[in-house]
Amino acid sequence: MCGIAGILFKGDHRNLTAGQALINMLDGCQHRGPDSTGFALYREPQEGELRLRFIVGDGVEAQKAIADIREKFAEWGADVIDEETSGITRSYTVKFDGDVQQFSYAMEHAAKLVSIGESLDIIKDIGSAHDVDDIYAVNGFNGTHGLGHVRLATESDVKPEAAHPFWATGFADVAIVHNGQITNYWKMRRRLEKRGFEFHTDNDSELVAVYLAEKLKLGYTLKDALKESIDDLDGTFSFLVSTKDEIGYAKDRLAVKPMVKFEDDDIIAIASEEVSLNKLFPGMALNTMEPPPGTYDTWHK
Repeated sequence: MCGIAGILFKGDHRNLTAGQALINMLDGCQHRGPDSTGFALYREPQEGELRLRFIVGDGVEAQKAIADIREKFAEWGADVIDEETSGITRSYTVKFDGDVQQFSYAMEHAAKLVSIGESLDIIKDIGSAHDVDDIYAVNGFNGTHGLGHVRLATESDVKPEAAHPFWATGFADVAIVHNGQITNYWKMRRRLEKRGFEFHTDNDSELVAVYLAEKLKLGYTLKDALKESIDDLDGTFSFLVSTKDEIGYAKDRLAVKPMVKFEDDDIIAIASEEVSLNKLFPGMALNTMEPPPGTYDTWHK
């Protein structure tokens, strides 16, 4: 069992940053996943710049990882503009105008790459939403939209790299949070690997992210990609996906995994349980709805 959340500001931010809004929402569903927490956060892009975040560990392990990252940046002609250490991660802003897909694959082999994008920054670690915020100051992130996830480990270890969200390996600015199980995982993964895509975990959320990112690369709109996912992916699932401009959701036709949404002129907020939306708007009577089985939708900032 996991909990997912997503938010996109269309207007007035209601005196909340995107980071604080997601912390509030995840706090409401932390009972669904006490092991680890993660955030996919989006800021306005800066032309020609990419942001990368790596899990580097600490001590000697971190020193080696940072040296390997620096060496790989030099090899690919990426000029470092800024770098920062937070918790067990190291983030970089670089100038790069080459092939982002191949660059990201190369950087994956230098260290544990958590995310890459013009807008995207994924922060995830062991512990609750408040634990992760204490280390990474998520509450101060004043972006346009984002996703969040709380995880109960069932099929893999409790470690930061196994936490969600997952980015679409090889593709900038695409992230996903997912509650469920994709039962045709290996069939879909082999198809994508034959087309040259790489995977760095055995997590089905990474598969969904790469599947959708490839559709976008082929010219699909996000809404059309989500529509096809309901037919192509087998299993029980509710997931949220984000790009630098949009968020969207899809639910399988059995609709076993819960999801509820609230929308007004200023905001779209989606979560596994209504308690997350109540945490976002305490004391307010909200007109919420549960998306029907086998449905999908998107919202643009």
